[in-house]
Amino acid sequence: MTQAALHRELQALANPAQAQIQQRFFKTGPGQYGAGDRFLGLRVPQVRALVRKYRALDRHAAQALLASPWHEERLAALLLWVEAFRHGTRQEQQAIYRAYLRHTARINNWDLVDSSAEHIVGAWLYDKPRTPLYKLAASSSLWERRIAIIATFHYIKRGEFADTLALAAQLLDDAHDLIHKAVGWMLREVGKRDRKLMEAFLQQHYGAMPRTMLRYAIEKLPERRRRQYLAGTL
Repeated sequence: MTQAALHRELQALANPAQAQIQQRFFKTGPGQYGAGDRFLGLRVPQVRALVRKYRALDRHAAQALLASPWHEERLAALLLWVEAFRHGTRQEQQAIYRAYLRHTARINNWDLVDSSAEHIVGAWLYDKPRTPLYKLAASSSLWERRIAIIATFHYIKRGEFADTLALAAQLLDDAHDLIHKAVGWMLREVGKRDRKLMEAFLQQHYGAMPRTMLRYAIEKLPERRRRQYLAGTL
């Protein structure tokens, strides 16, 4: 059970036809957000199955895999870190958290962020000051900003919404569609648990919210209410 063996198994499952579809889906063309990323053509359940098989790999082996040019190998690395964090000592969790933030340049697509940020960054900061989230949200890196808001899913699931709302307000003027979607998604998750609180935020900010962010946030509201937000007739 080595990093090299996992690499070989991932490579053996390569599907060039599926890889072409993924490269279009994850916007890997010149000037797009995933420009230059390379795919083997594996589906997520295939990657997860191998991660379960190799979950005993230590964090250093996973970190080596994170340096891969192949998207699925980086996904496997992050999922290994998530697994190691979940079962690790506090010292091991801290080491994974710090390594994660040192290597955000390799966590460079939305699925990589979404499969890991809440489980590592959100989880580590749960009982600590959450200042690092606000620094990430102010970053010039699209992926660090997405890490910041997605990390708060860990708190949303535990009935804590303050940081999600504060970061949503901080990111209202963000220029990137992937941030609009992420913020809208997290607001929707708040609304599933406390609709009154989510709507209080929306009523304060919906006029300034990017349309995509608003649409994501109100997706689960009754149709009449959604139409009111979209028409600005509240």
